[in-house]
Amino acid sequence: MGHPDIQTPYLDKLAAQSALFPRGYVPSSLCRPSLATMITGLYPHQHGITGNDPPRGTDRNLMLKHIRRAQTLPNLLAKKGYVSFQTGKWWEGNHKLGGFTDGMTHGDTTRGGRHGDLGLKIGRKGMKPIFDFLENHRRKPFFLWYAPFLPHTPHNPPERILKKYRRVNRSIRLAKYYAMCEWFDETCGELLNYLDKKKLSQNTLVVFIVDNGWIQRTNKTKIPKRWRFGFAPRSKRSPYDGGIRTPIMLRWPGGKVKPGKFDTPVSSIDLAPTILAAAKLNKVPKMQGIDLLSVAKNGGKTQRDTIFGDIYAHDVADIDEPAKSLQYRWCIQKKWKLILPSSKNEKPKLYDLFADPHEKRDLATRHPERVTKLRLRIASWWSLYRRKDR
Repeated sequence: MGHPDIQTPYLDKLAAQSALFPRGYVPSSLCRPSLATMITGLYPHQHGITGNDPPRGTDRNLMLKHIRRAQTLPNLLAKKGYVSFQTGKWWEGNHKLGGFTDGMTHGDTTRGGRHGDLGLKIGRKGMKPIFDFLENHRRKPFFLWYAPFLPHTPHNPPERILKKYRRVNRSIRLAKYYAMCEWFDETCGELLNYLDKKKLSQNTLVVFIVDNGWIQRTNKTKIPKRWRFGFAPRSKRSPYDGGIRTPIMLRWPGGKVKPGKFDTPVSSIDLAPTILAAAKLNKVPKMQGIDLLSVAKNGGKTQRDTIFGDIYAHDVADIDEPAKSLQYRWCIQKKWKLILPSSKNEKPKLYDLFADPHEKRDLATRHPERVTKLRLRIASWWSLYRRKDR
């Protein structure tokens, strides 16, 4: 994506070999609902997983009913004989609840099973569990979930990488974050090189996406109130591009997917339909995403003109009613982005992402007709999918 400092040679190589969608998005900028969307192909208000933690005093195991009832990618791919392996971040209890045949997360909350437990070792402690899985399932079609705890906190990169980013005039917090990104890149390189070594790259669809954005705090003074957790208020947990935008890459030489860069806005809700299409399986009727492989083969053209998302509180207000935790809904149509708050005390915000990619100039008062048009699109999307899910 052109960062002047962070070095990601393996992901750069992957991008050059992929159908690259730099205007990729996730509907929600919090890890648990974002990951649930990837594995189900549904919006958070559809799959019911909206926040990381339950209401105070509620057993978090009660939230697992949502993943139990979902038709996940591992469940669906198993119909075609796929084996599947879970590693890294996984909030939904034992990996088998998500349909994985194998995995690292045991999901026992009494032993640290909140968001990955043993699975969080992948990448930071090497890639051996993945390689062992692939060796043990030779000649079988596989689905691999590599969701490492990188570049997530704790930011404790190896010194050999950190020294590349140390600068006299650079906050050590920022240097560590940059180094964590390169460390993550290294692990992706290990995985991609393994596929090459085992001659699996030709017929393996590789999908790259990030669950949410992060803008690192760099000030050395006391954390401002709006930076409570060390990340910018317009990144993780926000409806701004700093939290919801992520490049999406698809590499599949054997599927005749030619490398190219496409500026079409796409979403993580598209990943499940894309993967199912590659496996010659139909998507679930509730899935509202599209097959990105077809979009790439069609030069990036699609009949869809708007993408949507919904942002919820970190802690769930009601595990059975997503709307009670709703904070924002948003949509993007061509260059325009509307952020629609659920609170009556906050006004809608409108941005021209082409002229103002960092969303510094709210144009809502200058373009009220555009606000009205996009507000109606959000209302139609929300009422349609909410009605379908009831």
